[in-house]
This record gives sequence, structure tokens and C-alpha cells, in this order.
Amino acid sequence: MVSRIYSAGVVGVEGFEVTVECSAWNRIPLFELVGLPDAAVKEAKERVRNACENVGIPFPSLELTVNLAPADRKKEGAGFDLPILCSILQCAGKIPRGLDLSDTAIVGELSLSGEIRPVNGVLCVALAARDAGRKVLYVPERNAREAAVVSGLTVYGVPDLSTLLAHLNGKIELQPTVFDRADFSPEDDPDAPDFSEVKGQEKAKRALEIAAAGGHNVLLIGPPGSGKSMLAKRLPSILPALTFEEALETTKIHSVEGLLGGRGLITRRPFRAPHHTVSPAGLTGGGSQPRPGEISLAHNGVLFLDELPEFPKSTTEILRQPLEDGRVTVTRVLAKTTYPARFMLVCAMNPCRCGYYGDPNHVCTCTPEQVRRYLSKISGPLLDRIDIQVEVPAVTYDEMADKNRSGEPSATVRERVNAARRFARERSEKAGVAARQNAAIPPKEIRALCPMEPAAEALLRDAFEKLGMSARGHDRVLRVARTIADLAGSELIRAPHIAEAIQYRSLDRKYFRQ
Repeated sequence: MVSRIYSAGVVGVEGFEVTVECSAWNRIPLFELVGLPDAAVKEAKERVRNACENVGIPFPSLELTVNLAPADRKKEGAGFDLPILCSILQCAGKIPRGLDLSDTAIVGELSLSGEIRPVNGVLCVALAARDAGRKVLYVPERNAREAAVVSGLTVYGVPDLSTLLAHLNGKIELQPTVFDRADFSPEDDPDAPDFSEVKGQEKAKRALEIAAAGGHNVLLIGPPGSGKSMLAKRLPSILPALTFEEALETTKIHSVEGLLGGRGLITRRPFRAPHHTVSPAGLTGGGSQPRPGEISLAHNGVLFLDELPEFPKSTTEILRQPLEDGRVTVTRVLAKTTYPARFMLVCAMNPCRCGYYGDPNHVCTCTPEQVRRYLSKISGPLLDRIDIQVEVPAVTYDEMADKNRSGEPSATVRERVNAARRFARERSEKAGVAARQNAAIPPKEIRALCPMEPAAEALLRDAFEKLGMSARGHDRVLRVARTIADLAGSELIRAPHIAEAIQYRSLDRKYFRQ
């Protein structure tokens, strides 16, 4: 007797269908599991045996061979426990042998008591099952909301093995978990920090507004206590809400890492702030069994690197390619995995080790050589990929003590950011090109999307020659100017827009080109 149950595995953030085949013979009891299983899958033999016995079903005394096809792809994780046991029980007649499960996929981890535990990557599994033509999906109860997001599938959340067997034998009915895309609504965190709490720092706030409108990377540089981290942590509050497609992409990554906690879709843009002791693999992803890193967990959100020079140079340098490509590829001997990594990079740093270089209110105790060594931890190529570099000076006492002066709330700034993005989207549609954030405009489309008046072009030419800009720096100034023009509702990039964009590169000259 041979039975066949469908399931799915996950590689990176993509799922692939797995066919669980069981062959049973009335011979000396034996249980073999083949099909390139990892250690967690091999241990399923003991979990399924004990779960079966503990729900009152004698484990079949048969010669059992379970194959996980395709046999040339590694199967990882405990999510195959449930389909393995179902295939065995169908061979043994505990699930009706005539029951057609050809349009059904099953995934879940079994406890020894028969409880069905949640597993990681269920959203990826659901997408793979749907793409393979399956219509019904059984998942752990805590994963049901996540899987129900995928249209075209009837999803059943199952709490334990007894319930699933009773349902498959027609003894009880389960209610499917339903997700209505019309009900998708990105949430604002009521406890999120707000821009109105920041005193002063109008220039830095303006820079972050431009960054949010165009998706630009930002470097905040200033003395300790000037509000760099405070500003960076409030950036998500002015970013546009997640679209459904962005939420789905983001949720896949968090699902693989097991960070959903029983939720359905991610409804807020991620904000990741790894400590400077993070390893290169922890930042970009990797390991013997590759997992997504911080830059992928920040996909469609913000990656904040506080105290940037304290990060090892070997760690920060690996950001260069993901910043350009919007993805990171982890290559191992047996596999190559690609993770999405489109994020806004926000960095904060002091101008020197003591923190007071250039501060009029404090004496810097660093020698010129110490300042140079400190700043040399940030390479020119990485700095070139940061569109906006802005000074954050110390706040004065008058700014702190002014009770009648409060900053703009985040909601007001977000309205302007949303308006600028709508303007950019409409402009792209008129030009007949794909809509994308200004920071990601490809070089071949820059001239079409960034028309300048003659005075603006002359100003950019002058700055390019005097500041010694690279070709990449030239394009990034133009992209920032395009965002400034969008915020002003101008189709044409004018001289003031170029001038403001250039001033956001002045730190490059002041600090890093000494």
C-alpha cells in the first residue's frame, strides 16, 4: 500500500512543494525515513510514533518507508511531522484510503502528546501549495491567520492530532480561517515616538522628511546628546503606510524567522536597530543553514545603525552591494539563497571619538590624527551610497526651555510625504516608466525623470567640479533634488532644489575630505 500526502518546505523565503510518500508492508516492523532529511526531520520518527500512541491510536506494526520527494532537495524543520504521520495512518487505514487528498497540503509539528505546534515559514508554505495547485491547507492553529492571507486556499487551523483525524474521517466539521483583503488596514502604533517631541533640529527634520519622501539613505552626524537617535527612531512615523504587496513581502521574511507570534500580516514598517557587535552574517544573513539577516528583516522599513564607526569595517562594507541591488545573496556549497533587502539606511555617528570635534560649546580632546583615524572607519564607497548627510548640532537651552514652541506632529509631516510620493507616481506614469522611489531611479531614467532648468544644471556642474563628486554622487544629488522638487510640487528641478540637495553632501567635504 502506498499513500501520498502533499506538504511544502522553505528555502530562503521561497517555498517548494514536497510529496510525502509512504509505502507499508505487512512484514517485520521497521520505520525508514528517506529523501534528504535534516536532523530535525529525522527525529520526526520518534515524535510521530509517540504522538500517535498518546492520542489512543496504536502505531502501525508494519514495515514503513517514508520518502520526501524531491529527494535531491534538503528538507529542514519539524513541519513535516504531521504529513509524515498522516501518510502512515492512511496506509494503515486510520484515515480512509479512498479519501482524495490530491488537492490538499498539510504542515505542522507534533508534540509527544499529539498537540500540533506552530512552525516557521507557513506563509511561504501556503504560497507554494497554492502555486502547486492545492486548494486546501491544514496548518497549526496558531499559524492559520498567517496562511489565510494567501488567496485561492481554504485554510484550516488545527489544534491537535485527534481533531485533524476526526475531521478527515468525517466525524466533525472545521471552520476555515478567512482573510478578506478588503479588511487589510495598516496600523499606526499609538505608542510610537512622534516628531513633535523633538525640540529644535529643523534642518535634520527637513532632511528626514526628504529621505522619507524619496526613500533616501541618511547619515546624522553630531555631538553626543544632540538628538540623532531620537530623530532616527521617529522616522517610521512619517513613512507612508505599507501596501498589501509590501506587507506580504515583509511578512514572508518575518514568518521564516518565526517573528509573527500568531499574527497575520505585518502591518507596520519594520525598524531594526542592531547593536554594533552584530556579526557580518547577523547583518546580511547566512550561517551553515542560511537565515535572513537584519537587512532583510528591515525590508520595506528602516535599518538604523547607531554609532556607525563602532561597527567593524568588515561588517559595514558588506552593505554596499545590498544598498545598490535591493537584495542579498548567500552562497554556500550546496545552495544559493537570495533574500530581499530594500530598506532605508539611517546611520548616526559622532564626528570624533570624544564626540566634540567642531562643536563650539565643547573642547575636542582628539588630535587631528585621532579624528582622521576615527572617520576613516567609514569608507568612501559606503559614504557615497548615503544620499543625505546632515549635521545635528547640540540643542540650545532656549530651544529646550521654549514651552510655546512644539514641533510638527508626525501625522502632518506624513501628509506631505504621501503627497510627494503621489506626485512622483503620477510623474512616472506620464513618462511611461515604472513607478519607484526616487532613490531607486535607475541611471537610464534619470534624465527623463529629472529635467532641470538651465540655472539648476549650471549649479550642479559647478558643484560636481568643485566638490570632486563621483558619478554616483552626481546621480544621488540629482535624485535628492528630484524629491525636493516633488515636495514642492514642481515638475522641473530648479536651482534652489539643487542647492538644497548639494548642502546635504557638505559633510562629505567637511569631515571626510580633510
